[in-house]
Amino acid sequence: MTDASEGPSDDATPRHQRIARHATPGPGNSLRSWPSAKHPLRVALNYVVVVLARICPSLRVKNLLLRSIGVTVGEGVSWGLESTPDVFWPELVTVEDHAIIGYDATILCHEFLQEEYRTGEVVVGEEAMVGAGAVLLPGVEVGAGASVAANSLVTRDVPPGATVAGVPAEPMGRDERGE
Repeated sequence: MTDASEGPSDDATPRHQRIARHATPGPGNSLRSWPSAKHPLRVALNYVVVVLARICPSLRVKNLLLRSIGVTVGEGVSWGLESTPDVFWPELVTVEDHAIIGYDATILCHEFLQEEYRTGEVVVGEEAMVGAGAVLLPGVEVGAGASVAANSLVTRDVPPGATVAGVPAEPMGRDERGE
């Protein structure tokens, strides 16, 4: 089973190797059975903390709030206003030292599908930058010093130092000067 956003089946990609698949426990699609996947009170608590972190202007308080629900937040991490780590599985989010998560960026560690749901850790490397409005899918790793352009959909790993952009995100070409 593949995501339509990823084009042809490429289940050998590292992202898919890092994703855990969970069968839907009841009738209907997996989202209808979300309380079987994660306790509703845990999700409610996570949601409240994430909402507070999204609107909090203090980076120190924002990092403390997110750590309190299991997000691994490195030293000097900056979260833009309205940025959102996964509400269901925040413990699968790792943002390493001095990374920047831009305004309204979303880090997803789960996908609810028709017959299963998937979970996967998302890692944003040291000094990486995720642009405003970007979405990172489960199992993705953004390498150290990499950049994700605004409004990009990251469906695959981003190598260290690379810059990606678009839907789905693709490596940026070099300009005429070779830069």
